[in-house]
Amino acid sequence: MTILLVRHARAGERKAWEGDDRLRPLDERGRRQAEGLVDLLRGHRPSRVLSSGYVRCRESVEPLARTLGLTVEEREELAEGASAEEVLSLASTLAEDVVVLCTHGDVVVELLGEESKKGSTWVLRLEEGALTRVEYVPPPA
Repeated sequence: MTILLVRHARAGERKAWEGDDRLRPLDERGRRQAEGLVDLLRGHRPSRVLSSGYVRCRESVEPLARTLGLTVEEREELAEGASAEEVLSLASTLAEDVVVLCTHGDVVVELLGEESKKGSTWVLRLEEGALTRVEYVPPPA
């Protein structure tokens, strides 16, 4: 299976947001990044789009899902603070050839051991429970 692991697009500064951080939306640049992900990722032909339930994650992949005629499926296993085991367990239940998983920076670090930029994508292969890095796609815009 190919996993397109998307770190959510830019959503401004956490410190500047008042209220529940789960509700923090993308900022203007983040919305452009989300639109840019469509051109970068649709050629992979994902058949499912899964996302953390945080607004900024969902908004990051909604344009792609809409273009592909798919819905964004919210999954707690992709939320901030999720462990690598939770994400891998979720991925192992998916039968699709290509899926999009949109998550947070801390989860990307947990899975891959390194930071990635907001709005970027890791193209990964999942085979027999092990992840292999194929390509890093920098964020659009």
